[in-house]
Amino acid sequence: MPATVHIRNANSADLVPMTDLLKSLFSVEKDFLVDGSRQMQGLRMLLGNPRARILVAEDMDKNMGEVVGMCTGQIVISTAEGGPSILVEDVVVRSDHRGKGIGTMLMEAILGFAEEQRATRLQLLADCENTSALKFYEKIGWSETNLICLRKMNA
Repeated sequence: MPATVHIRNANSADLVPMTDLLKSLFSVEKDFLVDGSRQMQGLRMLLGNPRARILVAEDMDKNMGEVVGMCTGQIVISTAEGGPSILVEDVVVRSDHRGKGIGTMLMEAILGFAEEQRATRLQLLADCENTSALKFYEKIGWSETNLICLRKMNA
C-alpha cells in the first residue's frame, strides 16, 4: 500500500475533484450519463446524509492532499439479512494512480463503515464490460450473485 496515500471522509472542499472522478467513471459505464451538475448534486446529498459515507483517497506526496480516488457507501435495510446492508457505489481511482493499492484501501475503509453500522452484507453494481473492475473485485474477495440489476427511470 502506498505510504503517501491517506483515506479519509470527504468534505465539501472535495466536491470538484470527486465530480471529476465520477466523470471518468461514468464515461465507461453505458448506463449513466456524464453530467457534472447532477453528479455534484448527488455528492452534496450524500455528504449531508448520516446514513451514507463518502471516502476519498488523498495523495500526500506530489500535491499535498490531492484527491485521487473515492468510494461511497449507503445504508439500506435488507429483509433477506434482517438488518442493515451497505450499497457500495462510485469506486474509482484516477487512471494515473491505479495499480498502487488505492482501490483496495478504499474498499477496506468502506468495510470499516459497514462494520460500524453492523451491516451483514455489502453489495455493489459493476458494469459487465468493465473487466478490470470485475477482476479487481474478485481479487479482493467479492463474488458474483445470481441476481441481475433492473431499473426504471422516474422523471
